[in-house]
Amino acid sequence: MTPLLRRFNLIVSTYRNREDECISEIWYFLNEFGARVVEASRTGLPGLVVINTDLDPLDVIDRMREIAEKRPWEFQYALKIVPIEVVVKADLEEIRKTVLEMCNKRLKKDDTYMVDANIRLSDISRREVIEAIAPYISNKVDLTKPMKVIRVEIIGDLAGLSIIEPKYILSIAKMKRRGRRV
Repeated sequence: MTPLLRRFNLIVSTYRNREDECISEIWYFLNEFGARVVEASRTGLPGLVVINTDLDPLDVIDRMREIAEKRPWEFQYALKIVPIEVVVKADLEEIRKTVLEMCNKRLKKDDTYMVDANIRLSDISRREVIEAIAPYISNKVDLTKPMKVIRVEIIGDLAGLSIIEPKYILSIAKMKRRGRRV
Protein backbone atom coordinates (compact mmCIF):
# COMPACT_ATOMS: atom_id res chain seq x y z
CA MET A 1 0.00 0.00 0.00
CA THR A 2 1.35 3.40 -0.92
CA PRO A 3 2.28 5.92 1.78
CA LEU A 4 -0.36 8.32 0.44
CA LEU A 5 -3.13 5.98 1.52
CA ARG A 6 -2.23 6.81 5.11
CA ARG A 7 -3.63 10.30 4.53
CA PHE A 8 -6.43 11.12 2.12
CA ASN A 9 -9.62 13.14 2.24
CA LEU A 10 -11.29 12.25 -1.07
CA ILE A 11 -12.02 8.88 -2.64
CA VAL A 12 -12.80 9.03 -6.34
CA SER A 13 -14.15 6.25 -8.52
CA THR A 14 -13.54 6.23 -12.23
CA TYR A 15 -13.55 3.91 -15.22
CA ARG A 16 -11.22 0.92 -15.13
CA ASN A 17 -7.81 1.84 -16.57
CA ARG A 18 -8.64 5.56 -16.47
CA GLU A 19 -7.17 6.22 -13.02
CA ASP A 20 -4.38 8.50 -14.28
CA GLU A 21 -6.79 10.60 -16.36
CA CYS A 22 -9.12 10.88 -13.36
CA ILE A 23 -6.25 12.03 -11.14
CA SER A 24 -5.37 14.72 -13.71
CA GLU A 25 -9.00 15.83 -13.87
CA ILE A 26 -9.36 16.15 -10.09
CA TRP A 27 -5.94 17.80 -9.82
CA TYR A 28 -7.09 20.43 -12.35
CA PHE A 29 -10.25 21.25 -10.37
CA LEU A 30 -8.46 21.39 -7.01
CA ASN A 31 -5.85 23.74 -8.41
CA GLU A 32 -8.61 25.94 -9.84
CA PHE A 33 -10.14 26.01 -6.33
CA GLY A 34 -6.83 27.28 -4.91
CA ALA A 35 -5.39 24.13 -3.38
CA ARG A 36 -1.79 24.42 -2.25
CA VAL A 37 -1.57 20.67 -1.59
CA VAL A 38 -2.81 18.05 -4.03
CA GLU A 39 -1.49 14.52 -3.64
CA ALA A 40 -3.08 11.71 -5.56
CA SER A 41 -2.53 8.01 -5.94
CA ARG A 42 -3.94 4.90 -7.44
CA THR A 43 -5.09 2.46 -4.77
CA GLY A 44 -4.14 -0.72 -6.59
CA LEU A 45 -7.83 -1.35 -7.22
CA PRO A 46 -9.23 -0.80 -10.71
CA GLY A 47 -11.17 2.45 -10.97
CA LEU A 48 -10.36 3.81 -7.51
CA VAL A 49 -8.04 6.67 -6.57
CA VAL A 50 -7.43 8.63 -3.38
CA ILE A 51 -6.68 12.32 -3.10
CA ASN A 52 -5.23 14.38 -0.29
CA THR A 53 -5.73 18.14 -0.41
CA ASP A 54 -5.46 21.02 2.01
CA LEU A 55 -8.96 22.15 1.02
CA ASP A 56 -12.03 21.24 3.09
CA PRO A 57 -13.39 18.10 1.37
CA LEU A 58 -17.02 19.17 1.90
CA ASP A 59 -16.31 22.52 0.25
CA VAL A 60 -14.65 20.65 -2.63
CA ILE A 61 -17.82 18.57 -3.09
CA ASP A 62 -20.02 21.70 -3.06
CA ARG A 63 -17.84 23.37 -5.69
CA MET A 64 -17.63 20.26 -7.87
CA ARG A 65 -21.41 19.81 -7.69
CA GLU A 66 -21.85 23.40 -8.86
CA ILE A 67 -19.59 22.75 -11.86
CA ALA A 68 -21.32 19.44 -12.63
CA GLU A 69 -24.73 21.16 -12.59
CA LYS A 70 -23.65 23.98 -14.91
CA ARG A 71 -20.99 22.30 -17.08
CA PRO A 72 -21.23 18.50 -16.72
CA TRP A 73 -19.05 17.99 -19.80
CA GLU A 74 -16.04 19.16 -17.75
CA PHE A 75 -16.13 15.80 -15.95
CA GLN A 76 -14.83 13.11 -18.28
CA TYR A 77 -13.41 10.56 -15.83
CA ALA A 78 -14.64 11.16 -12.26
CA LEU A 79 -17.76 9.07 -11.58
CA LYS A 80 -18.23 9.45 -7.82
CA ILE A 81 -16.43 11.55 -5.22
CA VAL A 82 -16.69 10.84 -1.49
CA PRO A 83 -15.24 13.12 1.20
CA ILE A 84 -13.26 11.52 4.03
CA GLU A 85 -12.90 13.29 7.36
CA VAL A 86 -10.68 10.87 9.30
CA VAL A 87 -8.45 7.93 8.36
CA VAL A 88 -7.86 5.21 10.97
CA LYS A 89 -6.60 1.65 11.11
CA ALA A 90 -9.17 -0.79 9.67
CA ASP A 91 -9.89 -2.36 13.03
CA LEU A 92 -13.49 -2.69 14.21
CA GLU A 93 -12.75 -1.34 17.68
CA GLU A 94 -10.80 1.63 16.26
CA ILE A 95 -13.57 2.34 13.76
CA ARG A 96 -16.27 2.15 16.48
CA LYS A 97 -14.34 4.39 18.87
CA THR A 98 -13.62 7.03 16.22
CA VAL A 99 -17.14 7.01 14.73
CA LEU A 100 -18.71 7.38 18.19
CA GLU A 101 -16.42 10.35 18.94
CA MET A 102 -17.44 11.88 15.62
CA CYS A 103 -21.13 11.21 16.36
CA ASN A 104 -20.86 13.08 19.67
CA LYS A 105 -19.74 16.17 17.74
CA ARG A 106 -21.67 15.83 14.48
CA LEU A 107 -24.90 13.93 15.09
CA LYS A 108 -27.70 15.97 16.62
CA LYS A 109 -30.25 14.33 18.91
CA ASP A 110 -33.01 14.24 16.27
CA ASP A 111 -30.83 13.34 13.27
CA THR A 112 -31.66 10.08 11.54
CA TYR A 113 -28.75 8.12 10.12
CA MET A 114 -27.57 5.09 8.25
CA VAL A 115 -24.22 3.30 8.19
CA ASP A 116 -22.87 2.83 4.68
CA ALA A 117 -19.76 0.68 4.40
CA ASN A 118 -17.63 -0.11 1.37
CA ILE A 119 -15.05 -2.80 2.01
CA ARG A 120 -12.10 -3.40 -0.30
CA LEU A 121 -9.06 -5.63 0.20
CA SER A 122 -10.18 -6.64 3.71
CA ASP A 123 -11.68 -9.65 5.46
CA ILE A 124 -13.92 -7.37 7.51
CA SER A 125 -17.52 -7.68 6.34
CA ARG A 126 -20.04 -4.91 5.82
CA ARG A 127 -22.26 -6.51 8.43
CA GLU A 128 -19.43 -6.51 10.99
CA VAL A 129 -18.88 -2.79 10.43
CA ILE A 130 -22.57 -2.00 10.85
CA GLU A 131 -22.84 -4.19 13.97
CA ALA A 132 -19.74 -2.52 15.44
CA ILE A 133 -21.35 0.93 15.12
CA ALA A 134 -25.16 0.94 15.01
CA PRO A 135 -25.98 -0.60 18.43
CA TYR A 136 -24.01 2.18 20.13
CA ILE A 137 -25.90 5.06 18.54
CA SER A 138 -29.24 6.02 20.06
CA ASN A 139 -30.49 8.00 17.04
CA LYS A 140 -33.14 6.54 14.78
CA VAL A 141 -31.96 4.60 11.71
CA ASP A 142 -33.40 5.59 8.33
CA LEU A 143 -32.21 3.53 5.39
CA THR A 144 -34.14 5.45 2.72
CA LYS A 145 -33.69 9.17 3.48
CA PRO A 146 -31.27 9.57 6.39
CA MET A 147 -30.28 13.02 7.55
CA LYS A 148 -26.68 11.81 8.00
CA VAL A 149 -24.66 9.00 6.48
CA ILE A 150 -21.93 7.39 8.52
CA ARG A 151 -19.62 6.45 5.66
CA VAL A 152 -16.94 3.81 6.23
CA GLU A 153 -14.54 3.23 3.34
CA ILE A 154 -12.14 0.38 4.06
CA ILE A 155 -9.19 -0.06 1.73
CA GLY A 156 -6.86 -2.78 3.01
CA ASP A 157 -5.65 -1.90 6.50
CA LEU A 158 -7.08 1.64 6.50
CA ALA A 159 -10.59 3.00 7.02
CA GLY A 160 -11.74 6.41 5.84
CA LEU A 161 -14.61 7.73 7.95
CA SER A 162 -17.14 10.51 7.46
CA ILE A 163 -20.43 11.62 8.95
CA ILE A 164 -22.06 13.62 6.19
CA GLU A 165 -25.36 14.64 4.68
CA PRO A 166 -26.24 12.37 1.74
CA LYS A 167 -25.71 15.25 -0.72
CA TYR A 168 -21.97 15.12 -0.02
CA ILE A 169 -21.65 11.76 -1.74
CA LEU A 170 -21.31 13.24 -5.21
CA SER A 171 -22.22 10.95 -8.07
CA ILE A 172 -21.28 12.71 -11.28
CA ALA A 173 -22.49 9.71 -13.29
CA LYS A 174 -25.93 9.85 -11.61
CA MET A 175 -26.17 13.60 -12.19
CA LYS A 176 -25.47 13.14 -15.89
CA ARG A 177 -28.09 10.38 -16.13
CA ARG A 178 -30.71 12.53 -14.39
CA GLY A 179 -29.98 15.59 -16.47
CA ARG A 180 -27.58 17.27 -14.03
CA ARG A 181 -29.55 17.20 -10.75
CA VAL A 182 -29.02 14.68 -7.98
